[in-house]
Amino acid sequence: EQTVSVPAHSSRALNREFEEKLVGKILCKAASTLFLPPPLRIARILWHMIPFIGRGLRCLLHRTIKVELLDALSISISACRRDFSTAGMVMFLLEVGELLEEWTRKKSVDDLARSMSLNVDRVWLRTAQGEVLVPISQVQPGDAVIVRAGGIIPLDGLVLEGEITVNQASLTGESIPVPKHPGGAVYAGTVVEEGECVLEVKQASGQSRYDQIVQMIEQSEQMKSATESKAANLADKLVPYTLAGSLLDFALTRNAARALSVLMVDFSCALKLAMPLAVLSAMREASQSRITVKGGKFLEAAAAADTIVFDKTGTLTHACPKVARVIPFGGKDEAEMRLAACLEEHFPHSMANAVVEEAKRRGLRHEEYHSKVEYIVAHGIVSAVAGERVLIGSAHFVLEDEHCRIPEGEQERFHQLPPEYSHLYLAIGGQLAAVICISDPLREEAKSVLTALRALGITNTVMLTGDSYRTAAAIAAQVGVDDFRAGVLPSDKAEYVAQLRREGHTVLMVGDGINDSPALSEADAGIAISDGAAIAREIADITIAADSLWELVELRRIAMALMARIHSNYRFVIGFNGTLIALGVAGVLPPATSATLHNLSTLGVSLRSMSRLTTQTQSTRGNNLQNG
Repeated sequence: EQTVSVPAHSSRALNREFEEKLVGKILCKAASTLFLPPPLRIARILWHMIPFIGRGLRCLLHRTIKVELLDALSISISACRRDFSTAGMVMFLLEVGELLEEWTRKKSVDDLARSMSLNVDRVWLRTAQGEVLVPISQVQPGDAVIVRAGGIIPLDGLVLEGEITVNQASLTGESIPVPKHPGGAVYAGTVVEEGECVLEVKQASGQSRYDQIVQMIEQSEQMKSATESKAANLADKLVPYTLAGSLLDFALTRNAARALSVLMVDFSCALKLAMPLAVLSAMREASQSRITVKGGKFLEAAAAADTIVFDKTGTLTHACPKVARVIPFGGKDEAEMRLAACLEEHFPHSMANAVVEEAKRRGLRHEEYHSKVEYIVAHGIVSAVAGERVLIGSAHFVLEDEHCRIPEGEQERFHQLPPEYSHLYLAIGGQLAAVICISDPLREEAKSVLTALRALGITNTVMLTGDSYRTAAAIAAQVGVDDFRAGVLPSDKAEYVAQLRREGHTVLMVGDGINDSPALSEADAGIAISDGAAIAREIADITIAADSLWELVELRRIAMALMARIHSNYRFVIGFNGTLIALGVAGVLPPATSATLHNLSTLGVSLRSMSRLTTQTQSTRGNNLQNG
């Protein structure tokens, strides 16, 4: 049976379902207490006891002492003492607690999955009768689906007909659209930028690579933070002591009521319920601020971090380069932009696009008057015009590899090139003809965001870039980072992050592309900047929206508020339940009161864990955006 990635129930339907269950349980309890005669009420309680006793017996069979055993003992002893009202109240409170936990867990996972969903519910299916619009759930492997420019590819498959370019940045981090020809594989969630195609579906909805990512998000509560694990382990360790304390109290006092008062109280419920609920609620709250977090341990890392490492291009900058200046050499003029654009238009990366756009803006037409173009990856482009060799690319490629010379008497001008720009070098006939200065504009909010992060306890901010030292220094000074590294390769980024961690720092790495993935993996939490698509990068632990860095501040604020809440819950549970045990041992609290106070405190802590962590989330972000 196939599963669909889009949640089957709406959030409203889910809420209504659990509200009905909760109200039904409360009404049923009230009706049985008020209207059922005692024999029927006792029979109902005895029937209700069966699953609790069963879970307790399973613990004994597996020779483990867990909270289920304590629950079974306390309910059984109450029934044996003919204190059926206490047994009924304990079971009612336990069931309400379980219902609230399930509700919050499902709601949180539903919200996370919804924020990641494709939002594609119908597709154009090619049939013998023509094109038919059908629900995505009806599409089977082997069906032919039509996808046009601007459309999301709804399912994994192969291109049957047509040629398209596909933006796969959401899955692979590639910034350049990838051409796809008949026979080429395409993935759900990627976007067709140009052309249209007929797609042969290979995997039904629910089985694609995209849906695997969604499933990973849905299972994210399994990635416990150290604090959650510590709470769960402590809860399990305290159960035998609670049992031993109850037995000791009975041995010393021969008073079953006092022993039962101790048995009614355990730390496990509140500790095990409240901590995951707090984490899931924090993840849900983060998703409302367009931050996707894949597990509690990454929120813990975001709260504990003292260092944030930023990639420059596309992270601290907008990744939409523009030509700022053209500096001619050797008696040439700025019209050489025409030649540069003629070469660059063949290779659509961001810097090439900037050159072509600037030529258009200046009204420089660049008809094809060169011979075959050769592209040398990560270096530049080679061609020939009127019998002369023409090069455009990096300084390393043009001046060192190809040994092009700077015109006589212009070395001083060359050394005074403005450092705040990235540079493209154009050479004709072995001599430098022009330097095209490319500005990669800083995000307007970058400096303010760094200031806000420092106010939230980040002590070290670092920028990594493949640019030259001079350009990196100029950008670093503008944005206000504490340190920077220039000319770094992807492997260098990962090693730098690893070195920081070896020195004892907790490191967040913020990047936007596939080149950053080794460093994202190496950090305590890798944060990817989503490029507008709704899918979290596989390699990143956290994804923030592409249009603003203020989500980083919101992430830090939510993470710190979560850890503060977990620790305050922890102190309250230990303190309150410890007091109840002491009062039970002293004989001050009867079993029913002890059980009621314990379960009410568990419910209270759970409800508090479900509430918002940051009351000013949206308004603060809005103010920050305006101020930024």
